[in-house]
Amino acid sequence: MAASDVETAAEEYDGGGSASGADGGSGVDSDSRGVYAISVAAELVGTGQQNIRQYERKGLLTPERTDGGTRRYSESDLATLRRIGVLLDEGLNLAGVKLVLELEAENRGLTEDNRGLADDNRELRADNRGLRKDLKRARGEGQT
Repeated sequence: MAASDVETAAEEYDGGGSASGADGGSGVDSDSRGVYAISVAAELVGTGQQNIRQYERKGLLTPERTDGGTRRYSESDLATLRRIGVLLDEGLNLAGVKLVLELEAENRGLTEDNRGLADDNRELRADNRGLRKDLKRARGEGQT
């Protein structure tokens, strides 16, 4: 992979969904809907079909399957495959790649949780300020 390809793959992956690309959702999200056959996915990411099959066996990604069992790869899967290529180019073995993908997915989840907690905290602080004002007002009226 060329240096520019590595940077592009990392940028695409950073904004992606789960490491596996299979979110079990309704398939409405175009990034998670499996549309590419393994031959097309391999060509798009610049790797061999056997490599992709090995990545699946190692649990690095889980493509959708048709009723007949044919693998279908989504845009999220392609981003994961590109990320795998970057990590392999950086010298990791497949066990290391799996750990990195899991940690990145966990980090995205924690970041999302943290954003939700920060929003909740802002709302609670605003409510607290309002309650303090109400209390001051009530105490002030009681002293007159």
